[in-house]
Amino acid sequence: MNRALETDEELKNLSVEIREWEALFSLSGGDARKLYNVLELACSDAVPGEPFVLTNEVVQEKVQLNIALYDKGGEYHYDVASAFIKSIRGSDPNAAVYWLGRMLEGGEDIKFIARRMMISASEDIGLANPNALLLATTAFQAVQAIGMPEARIILSQAAIYLATSAKSNSAYMAINQALSLVRETGALPVPLHLRNAPTGLMKKLDYGQGYQYSHDYEGNFVMQEYLPEDVSGKSLYQPANNPAEQQVKTRLAGQWKGKYNY
Repeated sequence: MNRALETDEELKNLSVEIREWEALFSLSGGDARKLYNVLELACSDAVPGEPFVLTNEVVQEKVQLNIALYDKGGEYHYDVASAFIKSIRGSDPNAAVYWLGRMLEGGEDIKFIARRMMISASEDIGLANPNALLLATTAFQAVQAIGMPEARIILSQAAIYLATSAKSNSAYMAINQALSLVRETGALPVPLHLRNAPTGLMKKLDYGQGYQYSHDYEGNFVMQEYLPEDVSGKSLYQPANNPAEQQVKTRLAGQWKGKYNY
């Protein structure tokens, strides 16, 4: 601690007197990295050239106000992030902005927040509103370009948009089912008509034979098999009950008739 006060680029310019040590040691839990983190937080209001006294009360107050920064790699950090995402998933913009504020006030990395919203945009909103992923991705790029404090406005806009958007986890469920099916059935052979045929030998072996080019048919669709024979007809994507995906379901039902039970 004394060495940090004497040699740290920021701390050495301050006139800090540590009058009480109990809170510093208690909050660090025996971890020197956390002890240094607590010291930095506790001294955040100190002004170069002016005496600054650290007491247990001062240390406790600063850490409570900035607990996310103090514990970025710990349980609290992930608890607040979890509450933020679950508020978006639960369509509560008020709670989403509250937890966003908690993270920002605690000094959370704005890129971490934006990345979590990108995931939520696909996992929790998905095909109910494909624009959500575009907006979240744009928000991620924008906060990197803008930085704080203005980035808070961009994050707020994105969080509110995601929270108020229609929700669907159909894409999330579909890829999970696909991965489960692949693990269960192994590397099934690609149907011959779907195989690439770059050589004469492959053509003689009927690679690509019988493939029907969708754009040659009315409505850019033709009924043909795209799955391996052993899993033919297996439905992995089930449209969720929202206006956008119900339109998709209607179109798929008309194209595939009863094959995938749409």
